[in-house]
Amino acid sequence: MTMHLARGLSTINTRKPKKKTKYTKSQIEKWTVEMKAYNKRMRQIHAHDLQMTLDDYIEYIHGRYKSKKKTETVMNMPWHYSGPTVVRDVPHIPSYVSKGGFEPCTKKEPMQYTGERRLVGIATMHKSNMVPIFADDDDKTGKKQATEIATMRRN
Repeated sequence: MTMHLARGLSTINTRKPKKKTKYTKSQIEKWTVEMKAYNKRMRQIHAHDLQMTLDDYIEYIHGRYKSKKKTETVMNMPWHYSGPTVVRDVPHIPSYVSKGGFEPCTKKEPMQYTGERRLVGIATMHKSNMVPIFADDDDKTGKKQATEIATMRRN
């Protein structure tokens, strides 16, 4: 089976869609509310030149709106920053100055073992699991604990 069109038919749509000019009252009321909200947002962001009338807003919704923005020649005007458009009166609040200076930045003292038990050595139990070996009262050299760790490693 071939995929051909029947004679006289075309896939190209050459007709332009008709421009709808009549709208219902409910549509116009809905768009009026939306337009007022849109204009309010534009005022809030200080874009007063982007506010629209109802007719312009309806064209904007349907994708037919042409901007009526003033075009200035950029070639003749050098670019410069004019500052913010909104000026607020904010009191000057000074930064916090700590009384201790650089206390949190001092060098940490090295850690030393100060306990009663005597550290004999360090044994490796499994892979890189390091275990300390202490000398107890009944085992002064720590040989007993070291042999226990060695036998656990091999079992």
